[in-house]
Amino acid sequence: MTNDEALRLFRETGALLEGHFVLRSGLHSRQFFQCALALQQMPIVERFGAALAEKLRPLSAATVIAPAMGGLVIGQEVARQLGVRFIFVEKEEGKLVLRRGFKIAAGERLLVVEDVVTKGGRVQETMDIVRAHHGVVAGVAMVVDRSGGGVNLGVPTFSLIKLDVETFPADQLPPDLAATPATKPGSK
Repeated sequence: MTNDEALRLFRETGALLEGHFVLRSGLHSRQFFQCALALQQMPIVERFGAALAEKLRPLSAATVIAPAMGGLVIGQEVARQLGVRFIFVEKEEGKLVLRRGFKIAAGERLLVVEDVVTKGGRVQETMDIVRAHHGVVAGVAMVVDRSGGGVNLGVPTFSLIKLDVETFPADQLPPDLAATPATKPGSK
């Protein structure tokens, strides 16, 4: 799947929003990828999952791990396409943790799968959890890399959409964004 094909699916499903948005990172942007709108369509989930799985298969991982909520749907589909186990981390008191009896064996190879990455904070937090349990992060995949490839996670990293989307700190907004009310459409 090409970058343009994936972007077309986002546009067709109304999942690429234009306006003034506050991202989870606290940065502001004119564009927002509401992956949930694209990933509510199972044929699209299957296509995205197959495209990511094809890129990840050579890494020979035993498990896919995803940060909840955004990474759940695509993470599970990538795991299904690879025929491997799927687990997730979720927030507890504002911090991602491994719960629900999920275990990571020492030396187990895991892939971190997320929907959208801007600065990579949740992915890095997930990688830290894997390593704290003595697992090995074999690679990272995401549907959308909003950094244009600028986020360096120190492991093989793959995306379907790679865009360098402008982001701004709250105190450095351009006049057009400052004049437009901001919305927070993403998860908290």
